[in-house]
Amino acid sequence: MPFESDGAKRLNEDIFEAIYFAACEASCELAERDGPYESYAGSPSSKGKLQFDLWNRTPKSGRWDWAGLKERIARHGLRNSLLVAPMPTASTAQILGNNESFEPYTQNLYVRRTLSGEFVQVNRHLLRDLIQRKLWTDEMRTQLIAHNGSVQHLELPADIKELYKTVWEIKQRHVLDMAADRGAYIDQSQSLNIHMVDATTAKLSSMHFHGWQLGLKTGMYYLRTKAAADAIKFTVEVDKVRRANSSATVGDSSSAEKKAIEQLKAGEPKYACVGCSS
Repeated sequence: MPFESDGAKRLNEDIFEAIYFAACEASCELAERDGPYESYAGSPSSKGKLQFDLWNRTPKSGRWDWAGLKERIARHGLRNSLLVAPMPTASTAQILGNNESFEPYTQNLYVRRTLSGEFVQVNRHLLRDLIQRKLWTDEMRTQLIAHNGSVQHLELPADIKELYKTVWEIKQRHVLDMAADRGAYIDQSQSLNIHMVDATTAKLSSMHFHGWQLGLKTGMYYLRTKAAADAIKFTVEVDKVRRANSSATVGDSSSAEKKAIEQLKAGEPKYACVGCSS
């Protein structure tokens, strides 16, 4: 589903509610066996207040027995003072071809550098969708390179464009709003990066104040910026770039599709590490 959709907002909150409930439940079980952490007495949780209570929020999903869990915590306490802190996962996210942490994809086309050399990678989810719809061709590949991996200026179905917006094409106010939605279930903090094209002092000030008003503990971890102007792609033939910018005509898709399918098969891990897949 698109990152900016209402469904994505609900899923974002549901995921972190589930994580926080499981963490609190496990910590309570440990406290029942080993006792609460040393300075538990006087803490918000010892007074029946969990993280979402401190945000004046009420869990919406209805999936979890928060009342029952609070009763158990009142009897046994928590073994851990802090439980949830979403990390960057910039390296481990590559294992299953995902983007890091809770962020939208930075690019749909990027270069991966290894000891063996440099390899051009395409967002495997985008690639799969284009293959299934018979849209992946040599011409489409050239267009994708010419537009820095963005699909917004290509002649593709609207749902593809909406689904595969990069982080540079998503309003950062929306990113901050989603951070606040999950923040009610994050008792430590989150590594929240901000991405801005042609960042200015005014834009940054507006962003910081919005995050502060939302109650974010970390308004910004890293600021990622890029210039409004793009570098020339010398590796893309000039005539192909011109065709990409002026026409949506696509040619024989067989060679590009075969290469893409081979790439997808080669990149599929035989054993998935669930713990490192975010």
